[in-house]
Amino acid sequence: MRTVILLFLSNLFMTAAWYWHLKFKETALWKVILISWLIALVEYCLAVPANRLGSYQFNAFQLKTIQEVVSLLVFVGFAVFYLKEEVRWNYLVGFAFIVLAVFFIFKK
Repeated sequence: MRTVILLFLSNLFMTAAWYWHLKFKETALWKVILISWLIALVEYCLAVPANRLGSYQFNAFQLKTIQEVVSLLVFVGFAVFYLKEEVRWNYLVGFAFIVLAVFFIFKK
């Protein structure tokens, strides 16, 4: 559970680092890059321990799958609440296929 929590927190920072600036298109690109790198530094400080701790419980394929699902969930929330974008039916179908992938990745 610690791994998932750390991955969730790290993805909050990474999503912010990658997409926060879309609302500030008038800001100089070099400033956006610098701020994003500073935000991403916090993400790394959370993601690296998440993967190290998770490696005692999960294999690398499972860890990556967990990270991708968490990343997608965080991004959906960010896109809806911060960027004010809508979730469409075809996105939900795509997400359902990702859930199927999770099933197969974790199947013994």
